[in-house]
Amino acid sequence: MVKEKKNVALSSVIAAVFLTGFKFVVGILTGSLGILSEAIHSLLDLLAAIVTYFSVRLSDKPADKKHNFGHGKVENLSALIQTVLLLVVCFWIFYEGISRLVTGDFHIEVTIWSYFVIATSIVIDFSRSRALSRVAKKYNSQALEADALHFSTDIWSSTAVLVGLICVDIFDFPYADPIAALVVAVVVLYVCYKLGKKSIDILLDRAPEQSVKFIEAILNEHNEIQQYHNLRVRNSGADTFITFNIHIHPKTTFVEAHHFCDHLEKDIAEKIPRSIVFIHVEPQEEEDRR
Repeated sequence: MVKEKKNVALSSVIAAVFLTGFKFVVGILTGSLGILSEAIHSLLDLLAAIVTYFSVRLSDKPADKKHNFGHGKVENLSALIQTVLLLVVCFWIFYEGISRLVTGDFHIEVTIWSYFVIATSIVIDFSRSRALSRVAKKYNSQALEADALHFSTDIWSSTAVLVGLICVDIFDFPYADPIAALVVAVVVLYVCYKLGKKSIDILLDRAPEQSVKFIEAILNEHNEIQQYHNLRVRNSGADTFITFNIHIHPKTTFVEAHHFCDHLEKDIAEKIPRSIVFIHVEPQEEEDRR
C-alpha cells in the first residue's frame, strides 16, 4: 500500500518539474500572462506534490507512544498547505490579469511552442489526475486527493489559456490572454474552497456525515441492539475512528456479546474501510425495556 502511494506521488513530482520548467520557458519567450500564470500554477503544484510525497510516507507510519492515533493527520495538514499555496497563485494571477486589462500592456507573441506546451500540459495533467484519483480512492488518501485536484484544475485552466491563445493569434484580441488568466484564478479559487474546507473539517475533528449515516443504518439493522448512544466519529488521514455505546439484553453472556461486537465491527468495516471501532457494551436496564 505505502509503496503504491509513494510511487504515484513521486511520479507527480516528476511531472510537475517537467511542466513547470516547460511553461516558464515558453511563457517568458512569448510574454503570455496566461502561460506564465500556468507556470506559476505548476510551480505551486510542484511544491504541493513534494509535500504530498513526504506526507504519504509519514501518514502510514504506525501509532507510537507519542502519536497514539497514528500519523494520518499529516495528510490532512498537507492538503491544507496545498490550499494555501493555491491561494497564493490565485491572488497573483488576479493582480497581474486586472493590471494588464487596466493598463492595456500586452506583449504577447503566440508561436507553435505556445500551443505545444499547453497541449502537452493537458495530456500530462489528465493522466496524472486519473492515476492520483484512483490511488486516493483506493486508500482513502486526502493528500493524494488534493494532488489529483491540483492536476485536474490544471486541465481546465490550461484549456482556458488555450482559448485565450487562439483568440490572440487568430482574432487579434490580446485582451483574451489576461481574461483567460482570470478564468484560471476563478477555477483555482473554487478548488481552494473545496479543498480547504475539507482539510479544516478533518483537522477540527468534524464528524463525517456520510460515515455517521452508514453507522447509524448498521446499528438500526441489528435487533440485538436495544439502544445506542454517544456515537462519535472522526477521520485521521485514511483512518476513521469510531466509538459508541450499545445496550443489549442483560442475560447475554460475555462470549455472546464479544462475538456480536466482532460481527458489528465487520459490518462497519465493509462500509468504512480502515475503520477503528471501539464499542462499549451495557446491559439494558429493566425500566428501559418497558
